[in-house]
Amino acid sequence: MPRSSRLHYRSRLRHCKLRHAYSCANLWLVMSPSDSVTSSLPGPAEPVALGVDPQSLIKLRELQSEYGDVVAVKSPKGRQGLFINRPDLIHRLLVKHHDKFNKGPGFERVKMLLGNGLIVSDGTTWRRSRRMIQPAFSRKQLHKLIDMMHKCCLNRAERWERLAQSQDQTVDVTREMNDAGLELILRAIFGSDYDNSIVADGKNPFGFLSKDTTRDLRVVLQVRELRSLILKVIEQRRKQPSASDASDYDFLTMLMGQTDKEGVGFSDKELLDEIITLTVAGYETSAGTLNWAWHLIASHPEVESRLLREFETKIEPGAELDSNLLATLSYTQQVLDETLRLYPPVWLFTRRAVTAFALGDLAIEEGTDIYISPLVLHTTEAHWPNANRFDPERYAPDKTHEDGLSLAFSLGPRRCLGEYFSFLEMKLMLATLLPRFQLRPQCDVQPECELGINLRSSNAIHLNITPRAT
Repeated sequence: MPRSSRLHYRSRLRHCKLRHAYSCANLWLVMSPSDSVTSSLPGPAEPVALGVDPQSLIKLRELQSEYGDVVAVKSPKGRQGLFINRPDLIHRLLVKHHDKFNKGPGFERVKMLLGNGLIVSDGTTWRRSRRMIQPAFSRKQLHKLIDMMHKCCLNRAERWERLAQSQDQTVDVTREMNDAGLELILRAIFGSDYDNSIVADGKNPFGFLSKDTTRDLRVVLQVRELRSLILKVIEQRRKQPSASDASDYDFLTMLMGQTDKEGVGFSDKELLDEIITLTVAGYETSAGTLNWAWHLIASHPEVESRLLREFETKIEPGAELDSNLLATLSYTQQVLDETLRLYPPVWLFTRRAVTAFALGDLAIEEGTDIYISPLVLHTTEAHWPNANRFDPERYAPDKTHEDGLSLAFSLGPRRCLGEYFSFLEMKLMLATLLPRFQLRPQCDVQPECELGINLRSSNAIHLNITPRAT
């Protein structure tokens, strides 16, 4: 056998033996730095700094274009990392191997804002919180909030009626969706205490969250000041029995009544962290997605026409918008799914391996940072032909997608608990407002993205608004 063939044979044999060891022995690998996965994968020789900023998106696209869908990187501080853009590996990582990771670099800023709530926490703290919070987001419980959600949408319709009759006939949909989303999530959390305690003096102390979309230290300090107000509401609740009437259902009541396996409930600090997390994450996801959805619908009259036909066909005048009816709005769901593909709320997230293990054919070393970008994955041409084109037909009922290909709400046990809540809210908003008002772009300039912790439009989106003939 020629020497080159013998070398190839030995290389293949070693590769097969390694794969057999991973799959049959099921061992977590303990590797020396010289065995690191990054030494055998393509990637740049120079350090790469990645974060939630425009330069990082450019760099990630360059890495994917030059090196492929699994790229070895090293941070300026020398930490090993992987940028993964393969749906199958992403799915395995987030679903099968979720317990091998903690939150990765970049979550320090989020923790400063939210405390140690569900989005930020790890390990036993996260598992305990997840089990205690999950019942509040069951479909049965969320359906109790639909009437409240619809009233918020109708209030927005009254305001839009005034805007449509104004001289300039312009609506700032970014501000409108921020304000509407914030009001809705606060009512969902605090119930009747929203009117009685939160905005009793006519001002909303949470209002800065929707008006100032920066998440710098100044905003962090403002959020911390809200804790004393929330604590007062909690103390008032504890002095009186919880309302049992379904119409008074709210998240705070639910969370205050939950206990862990040992019968211990949330401490005041834990409750505060979870309420802040629910407030910020709960409104930003829906508000940001609706902001982009209105822009896309206004720019695509054929999509608007099909949405209107669906509303006209499935919603009779004066009909109650309940969960069963909302579930029939299949094309509305397609529009929202396609919006989330193009504009995923969290465009970059990270994980850090807490142990060595095998991810498919990859040997992941303990301490490796994993970078995943839903925005890059969702706009990769190999997975989504004409990836930058808005096309709700991608999500038609007869279409299927590879596991791990859609990451708007993440995957696995850490998949966003508020996903169903968000879709209820967004469907209600579109079904309430679109049949009443026509929106059109003011110019042909496409809004740019602000690549912060969440994906927002860099400037407010203003649309022309006119009432539809009734």
